[in-house]
Amino acid sequence: MLQVLNPATEEVVATVPAAGPEDVDAAVARAAAAQTAWAAAAPADRARLLRRFAAVVDAHTEELALLEVREAGHTLGNARWEAGNVRDLLDYAAGGAERLNGRQIPVRGGLDVTILEPLGVVGVIAPWNFPMPIAAWATAPALAAGNAVVLKPAETTPLTALRLAELALEAGLPDHLFQVLPGEGPVAGNALVEHPGIAKIVFTGSTRTGRHVMARAADQVKRLTLELGGKSPNIVFADADVEAAAAAAPMAFLDNSGQDCCARTRILVQRSVYDRFLALLAPAVEATVVGDPLDERTQMGPLISRAQLDRVRGYVPEGAEAIRGKAPEGPGFWYPPTVLTGLPEDAPCAVEEVFGPVAVVLPFEDEADAIRLANATPYGLSGSIWTRDVGRALRTSRAVRAGNLSVNSHSSVRYWTPFGGFGRSGLGRELGPDALTAFTETKNVFLSTEA
Repeated sequence: MLQVLNPATEEVVATVPAAGPEDVDAAVARAAAAQTAWAAAAPADRARLLRRFAAVVDAHTEELALLEVREAGHTLGNARWEAGNVRDLLDYAAGGAERLNGRQIPVRGGLDVTILEPLGVVGVIAPWNFPMPIAAWATAPALAAGNAVVLKPAETTPLTALRLAELALEAGLPDHLFQVLPGEGPVAGNALVEHPGIAKIVFTGSTRTGRHVMARAADQVKRLTLELGGKSPNIVFADADVEAAAAAAPMAFLDNSGQDCCARTRILVQRSVYDRFLALLAPAVEATVVGDPLDERTQMGPLISRAQLDRVRGYVPEGAEAIRGKAPEGPGFWYPPTVLTGLPEDAPCAVEEVFGPVAVVLPFEDEADAIRLANATPYGLSGSIWTRDVGRALRTSRAVRAGNLSVNSHSSVRYWTPFGGFGRSGLGRELGPDALTAFTETKNVFLSTEA
């Protein structure tokens, strides 16, 4: 059994059966049977059912949000957004089901066309940091493209996934088309990755586990999408609106308690405005409201677990210069907002993914130095660039190795634009107008017109 704790109170909120290899076998067999009929359905029929699924999710937004608060410790505002994001993803993917077009390619002596066919059964392994939306990132387009989905949620956050599967049936999706199997990664997760009936694995999680998934999928040359770690830069040039950059910086790494692959945890500030930036940043960090996730005023909740809390603490050097906010004491996995200064650029917390509410501020000299620091990491997921100089914004955007960049903002993820990383941040792209094609095979057909 899996025990689900409320991260804000450490109370047990649910126990859930843990799936084993035999459960994965049975689920994949059921999914394969359901997928055959689903793929044969008219695209308009698949789209209609997915829109109905979106409508049912919309009607249960508050229920899903409260589940997310209980199991993940997210603030209520964030959890409501996440439930709404699932709804929007389903709506967006539904539109793609009717627009999954092949091409006609000019050839001599006949007609050449491409056909996009579904893969079959897709395995999705979702993380605990954004349990609802990230599960939907893969599930919605995979279903729209004609596939079946077996989803394994993270051990600590299975409740919203299980409820979404119930809502799918309520909306009229076929039995067994979308199944959820809570379980431990080394057991159910490995069984899903290694199962010969799974055509593709979509995994979101740590780079370390991503390597493991990749190695186990290699034996079958199984298709993969990997969304892994990040250590994203927040670059502030001297010509930027420094006040705006400092005001925006805290929630760029404190949102979801810093448990975000896109968190801008390396704040790179041009030396000529470094002291001014810190003076503006300090009160913004100290004013961050950390507390009860159900309180509408709360901006940051707890970390997911005791293990994650210990991990974050281990990255903060004893006696380091720091700007700190406040966090509750007592039960719950609380850590205060923390900005570290005066550290060498190769300090562990400056180059490794902490996955908590901790950022490091480092000075740079000029544009070339900023780019050097920004790229001094094996990751390449996201980042921000603050400058009033359009030419500098374009040059820096081209030079920084990351899949998602924002200029004078911290926005990285929209369901209608592509998302993914360079280097050890993963393989492939999710979301955006091409999301469905990632769950298809391209078949080329040549028809001769010569007698």
